[in-house]
Amino acid sequence: MSHSRARRSTTGTRTRTRTRGRGLVIAGVAVAVCVGLGFTGWNLAGFGAGAAGITVTCPTADPVDVGAITVPAGPVAGYCQDRLVNAAHIMNAGRDLGIGTHTQTVGVMTALGESGLRVLDYGDAAGADSRGLFQQRDNGAWGTLADRMDPYVSAQNFFTKLTKVAGWKEMEPTLLAHAVQVNADPEHYAAYWARAEDIVAALAIPTAP
Repeated sequence: MSHSRARRSTTGTRTRTRTRGRGLVIAGVAVAVCVGLGFTGWNLAGFGAGAAGITVTCPTADPVDVGAITVPAGPVAGYCQDRLVNAAHIMNAGRDLGIGTHTQTVGVMTALGESGLRVLDYGDAAGADSRGLFQQRDNGAWGTLADRMDPYVSAQNFFTKLTKVAGWKEMEPTLLAHAVQVNADPEHYAAYWARAEDIVAALAIPTAP
């Protein structure tokens, strides 16, 4: 995966008094931008809703089991069950390879930064052949298209490459993700680390006291 992700501005919002008509125009523009970018309902969570201060409401759903992990309806860190299921697949893939919770969190963080925990069937201008949770390229390194579109298999391939990175156990999470993904900005994934920690903590398999 070689494409970069644009960083969002961290500039604070200034409060201004405007006429009602001007406010409606601004609101209309904001709605148009969201629609144009495909942000609808709880899908805002995939693009950092928690960081933007947006309240996410998830559909009512019974918990579902993904392996030994029970996935709630959500929200957890601004994400609903459909996204959390994919996080559970990532965690299961890491655990089955003998990878601990910290590095499982690196996997979840990376998928947040690449796809918002969605199995995408499209890429972008920098990588039109990118697919899946990790936006893995069709370059032979990530298996077949079916592999790249499978949350568990793509996560196993991610972790397999990760463990071949020299010094991976000591690396900063965003730099480790960058070493695997080979994206343009080494710091891109840092913004997703706290949310990944929250998700992994919420989905962790309980252990006996």
